[in-house]
Amino acid sequence: MAIQWFPGHMTKARRQIEDKLKLIDVAIELLDSRLPFSSRNPMIDDILRDKPRLIILNKADLADPEATRKWLAYFKSEGHVAHPVDAATGTGIKEIPEQVKLLLKDKIDRQIAKGINPRASRALIVGIPNVGKSTLINRMAGKNIAATGDRPGVTKGQQWIKTGGNLELLDTPGILWPKFEDQEVGYRLAVTGAIKEEILNVEDIAFFAVKYLVKDYGASFQERFGIEKLPEDLENPDEIVAVMEAVGRKRGCLISGGRVDLEKASRLLLHDLRAGKLGRFTLETP
Repeated sequence: MAIQWFPGHMTKARRQIEDKLKLIDVAIELLDSRLPFSSRNPMIDDILRDKPRLIILNKADLADPEATRKWLAYFKSEGHVAHPVDAATGTGIKEIPEQVKLLLKDKIDRQIAKGINPRASRALIVGIPNVGKSTLINRMAGKNIAATGDRPGVTKGQQWIKTGGNLELLDTPGILWPKFEDQEVGYRLAVTGAIKEEILNVEDIAFFAVKYLVKDYGASFQERFGIEKLPEDLENPDEIVAVMEAVGRKRGCLISGGRVDLEKASRLLLHDLRAGKLGRFTLETP
């Protein structure tokens, strides 16, 4: 299945970001800790050019801690400053203004040396849909300013938001790129909810998730759904279907004749996965 999604407001969002670059001091790029590579928009590097950047690994509470440590080390080796947070609970949020200040230290020092009183630093918040930008902004602002939701496409415009520190934030709509050259990137994004389910085959996404979970987090998967035997051949679609049918039976996803409603079972599995009910997981490593 080819996954392509580039709504008109995302094209507009790119133009708006490019127009605002001259007004900002630093970019804060949000990634999903469960898929730091797949949730990085490759267009962002081109858009932001040489702007200082702080990479935020959000939803760290849902990600595999060991995998997150590997990603932090990876970004450091690439010359980036990366910081894990949980915007939903506020963990790691208070360190962000200080991280921004360190990134802009040379610029601030030059202004002070010239006798200029530095104004509040201006940060651009960027990231793909449903990565938690608005939740992060609300945490940093200490009140509900930006619209939030558990679906992509909630933020439609741009707004400057003052925080309690010496920092102003510019929220932007999430932007995806026009086409996923690696189809697995599209599937990973779909598993975590970054792509609207209405345009996808939910069973295909659930089957992809099952293959990954069984391979790397089989014990948690068995415990959650009470599966007695995990498939041995993950490339055999019949074995994956059998697992999904077992999930459906355990959770009462049945239709006439005692058959399993695979679509309902798929939605249930993805809901549990996104809510952290299958434990902490990461879909890719550096």
